[in-house]
Amino acid sequence: MNSNADPLDALDDAQAAAAFRRLVRHLRHRNDAQNIDLMGLAGFCRNCLADWIREAGYPGDKEAAREAIHGMPSAEWKARFQSPATDEQLARMEASLKLNKGAKNAQE
Repeated sequence: MNSNADPLDALDDAQAAAAFRRLVRHLRHRNDAQNIDLMGLAGFCRNCLADWIREAGYPGDKEAAREAIHGMPSAEWKARFQSPATDEQLARMEASLKLNKGAKNAQE
């Protein structure tokens, strides 16, 4: 067996899809978790998930993908739940994004 094999690749697509849907629904429920904070901590947010489903072949445009992830039009989500970003949040996000360099290639 290849010691470099990623165990995620062994997941059945149905299992992976179910876990993805659970993650998205969890983020919909936890609308108090701001995208800027997710970016600062993990280097991705709801909008990234929308981009990723498009990269994976989702046929909708950027806004349709965001609506699929947010569970509502993104403008409505922003108006209802998004707070203005602080300078500290923006700085944390910028530092976190630097850690993402090369992550896409590592995932392929």
